[in-house]
Amino acid sequence: MAHLMSSMRDRLQKRAAYNRTVWEIRTMPLDVALDLDIYPGDAEKIASKAIYGN
Repeated sequence: MAHLMSSMRDRLQKRAAYNRTVWEIRTMPLDVALDLDIYPGDAEKIASKAIYGN
């Protein structure tokens, strides 16, 4: 049971980090995004790779 709770907590923390990363990329000023060579339309892909390693 403890392992299940730990696994669920880990998944929830990762999902929260993913959502926060997507939001930060989408709300980033365009000039900053371009300086970092980030396209805001790729926010989900970037966040997924950063958080889940996909």
